[in-house]
Amino acid sequence: MNNPIDVLCQMIDDSSNIVFFGGAGVSTESGIPDFRSVDGLYAQQFAHPPEVMLSHSFFRSHPAEFYHFYRSKLLTDGIKPNQAHIALAKLEAAGKLKAVITQNIDGLHQAAGSQNVLEIHGTTHENFCMQCKQPYGIEVIKAAAEIPTCDCGGMIKPNVVLYEESLNMRLMRRAEQYISEADMLIIGGTSLAVYPAAGLVYHYRGDKLVMINNAETSFDERVDLIIRDRIGKVLGRVV
Repeated sequence: MNNPIDVLCQMIDDSSNIVFFGGAGVSTESGIPDFRSVDGLYAQQFAHPPEVMLSHSFFRSHPAEFYHFYRSKLLTDGIKPNQAHIALAKLEAAGKLKAVITQNIDGLHQAAGSQNVLEIHGTTHENFCMQCKQPYGIEVIKAAAEIPTCDCGGMIKPNVVLYEESLNMRLMRRAEQYISEADMLIIGGTSLAVYPAAGLVYHYRGDKLVMINNAETSFDERVDLIIRDRIGKVLGRVV
């Protein structure tokens, strides 16, 4: 069995506790740009580097500029789940996939029907007042002329992890547990360059470690199967 798709299918058939760990490349087939590819956000020209405009200090010191960039580049009106999101939701519904651990903040896994999604970098669909902690949906961010504010007068912040901010460690521990207990780990659409999130994959102890990625990563030599292709295309063929 030399065809990598056939090998992947067999691995999935032989597994009952699959975990998926993914990044921006999972959503590029839906039309959302990633960060590090040739056409990604880091390759575009802005007044400041994206990692500066998406930092906590920039958010506090230049909130109007932050929200202009945030609305134009990170909010995804009209974007639909692609074959990767749909296939993972089907695997979960079949009882095979136990968790989706994602670095993405777009909510497309849930839109496709996935139930157990760990969004370790947060989500654009949740927002809160920094003063009174009142929760808000995404519509208040879209509707604000400049800086969205709460009825109490406080500034509203997206529930996303900005540069200079810490990850939710309770969520990270849950992710570690899912990965350490998995009998199969599928990694896809991620450069594995952003830590501490990328470090989660080192908790896997099984022998069915799959990498589905267009580009090489520093983790490739550790995996049991590598498929160099678009993840939606691959998963759409096996599920």
